[in-house]
Amino acid sequence: MNASRFTRRSLLALFLSVTITGAYARAQQYEPHVGQEGKDVIWVPTPQALVDKMLDMAKVTPKDYVIDLGSGDGRTVITAAKRGARTLGIEYNPDMVELSKRNAAKAGVTDKANFVKADLFESDFSQATVITMFLLPDINLRLRPKILDLKPGIRIVSNSFTMGDWKADDTVTVTDDCASYCTAYLWIVPAKVEGKWQLPQGELTLNQTYQMISGTLKNGSNVVQIANGKLNGNEVTFNAGGSLYTGRVNGNAMEGDISSGGNWKATRAGK
Repeated sequence: MNASRFTRRSLLALFLSVTITGAYARAQQYEPHVGQEGKDVIWVPTPQALVDKMLDMAKVTPKDYVIDLGSGDGRTVITAAKRGARTLGIEYNPDMVELSKRNAAKAGVTDKANFVKADLFESDFSQATVITMFLLPDINLRLRPKILDLKPGIRIVSNSFTMGDWKADDTVTVTDDCASYCTAYLWIVPAKVEGKWQLPQGELTLNQTYQMISGTLKNGSNVVQIANGKLNGNEVTFNAGGSLYTGRVNGNAMEGDISSGGNWKATRAGK
């Protein structure tokens, strides 16, 4: 036996053992602190009472796929997973990602809760049915165009910060067990309906500002203004000529019922 070779191998093994053990210990000891800087934001955890309310507002069920943007210590992802939803946390800080995985293991939801180290602006979250976030207003605005291109009906819930002039569909403030950052905003991604639509008996012209719609309904020479027009995902409602029109958007077609009797159908002009 070559003693010097044995010694070198022993020292290398010892060095690797100490290095791995040290890295594991550092990972186990990692504790984030409120206000620590991240890539685009500072870390402030969402109060658990607001996490619960945000998921209530989004009506999360086991059928949902919840993606949390900037998932921090994983509490929102883990809470959604406990409700049976499939979940994913997107977080740029690798230490936070590992902490979240340990927290998910402690909560017994590793089969439902997943975490990845990734940049929000380079991530694909188009498969989500619910998106949660606690990001700064300018980050929300940068993400807004991408969110508005998502499938109609996807629910977006934000802690404390809005989407600029895109008004929330619902706003709730928690007063119990929450001292700061206690307001949640909900948006439902609307279908895109702006433009002209052809009806068997006339033409529907729609103007759209996010989920709010206006325009005219033309029947022969009779033109009436649309009032109280709104989209809830793919669902559309508006008043015209004294009747309430309710319906559903399916790509380049719409159809539904008229309160005064009968139904209506429309096809996007030129399609």
